[in-house]
Amino acid sequence: MLRKINFIQKNLIWLIPVAMLLGLIYGYLGNPGYLKSLIIPLTILMIYPMMVGLNLKSLLGELDWKLQGITQIINFLLIPFVAFWLGKIFLSGHPLLAFGLVLMALLPTSGMTVSWTGFARGNINSAVKMTVIGLILGSLLTPFYANLLMGKMISVPLLKTFQQIGVVIFVPLFLGNLTQRFLLKKYGEAHYKKNIKPNFSSISALGVVGIIFVAMALKAKMIVANPDIIIFLILPLVIFYFLNYFLTSVIGKIFFSRADAIALVYGSVMRNLSVALAIAMTVFGSQGSDIALIIAVGYILQVQSAVWYIKLTPKIFGPAPEKTARDIMQEGIFSLPDTATLKESIKMLDEEHIRSLAVLDKNNRPLGMISENMIINLIARDTDLDTQLKYLKLRPAISCRNDAPVKKIIEKMKRSHQYKILITNLEGKNIGILTESDIMGNLSGKE
Repeated sequence: MLRKINFIQKNLIWLIPVAMLLGLIYGYLGNPGYLKSLIIPLTILMIYPMMVGLNLKSLLGELDWKLQGITQIINFLLIPFVAFWLGKIFLSGHPLLAFGLVLMALLPTSGMTVSWTGFARGNINSAVKMTVIGLILGSLLTPFYANLLMGKMISVPLLKTFQQIGVVIFVPLFLGNLTQRFLLKKYGEAHYKKNIKPNFSSISALGVVGIIFVAMALKAKMIVANPDIIIFLILPLVIFYFLNYFLTSVIGKIFFSRADAIALVYGSVMRNLSVALAIAMTVFGSQGSDIALIIAVGYILQVQSAVWYIKLTPKIFGPAPEKTARDIMQEGIFSLPDTATLKESIKMLDEEHIRSLAVLDKNNRPLGMISENMIINLIARDTDLDTQLKYLKLRPAISCRNDAPVKKIIEKMKRSHQYKILITNLEGKNIGILTESDIMGNLSGKE
């Protein structure tokens, strides 16, 4: 089942148009009215998994105030007004569609902001912070901005908007954070990031596809009667995204390093269309499907443009620097305390399908590594399986900082004959591992 859901996440770029087409067919041929009852469940399916993967702890780290400040100035003092004027110019006779464009503009960063930044070799840590800050600020400011910009053309129920934002954003944010803490405590960081976290983003993608299907089905008869409306919507959206890319690329090029500039672009251009859809479909009743129509079309342009921009980044910001451990490492480490037994280490290696793990002292510092080969030799020498790991002769734990070039790490592996390196952050905290398999996969193009 999870494999099928992961298929949706990996193929979202073409599944969204397919969901739109199927929604149109279904809505035109049948009576889609009952689908309204699926809006809230699909909204929860879309938003809650996204919140489980959100790293609120990232805000506790040091902020680059210049980068984050300019990003949010663009997001909240420029882009909403660009959307408002595009709506006035191109959608003046369609206030609900114009409102949908403004709603998109008020909710910066998507669940893919960090991923796109990573693909383009940008500053991932800054992108994570942009995602969290953008989500919180957008949620708080959207009702006021929407009423300020569009209140004369469409009735914006402030109280209901705040209530629904609480239901679809802040309640899932709270529950998602609790879920994340529980999973980390139960399974550990390495297992959570390797085997659990990716599934949540895939489940969220399933909700996105579902709610787009519903939105299109509910408006199918109107769209089929006026097929030119899709083309009518594409023009303001193309201009909206083009201006956003152009503005942020120029600002990034002038004021920031390559990595920070890329984070700025994706932290500003990407819109949280999932949250915009959720608000449109849950706050505005029968009008919600009209508002959601332009947001659904926006999904196609946003994903396609993000892919193309990655191809353009070397021309805009220059070639990417040499890859570092940060670019290809696996986040989190499989480890046991030194008080754990040899039997417990065998169990973890078997359950996690790994070949070695780190042994940590009471201060979470690595004492060494224990591997399958070591365990086989220990068993051959009749070592008691209840022996604590601190009493065994462990392999040395080799570590590198996350900013170390991959070439240097390969040299270190060769010198030490160790092919699993612990990766630390700049403060010396263990944050992941890098293995020979990771390096070979990267060289073969399987990033």
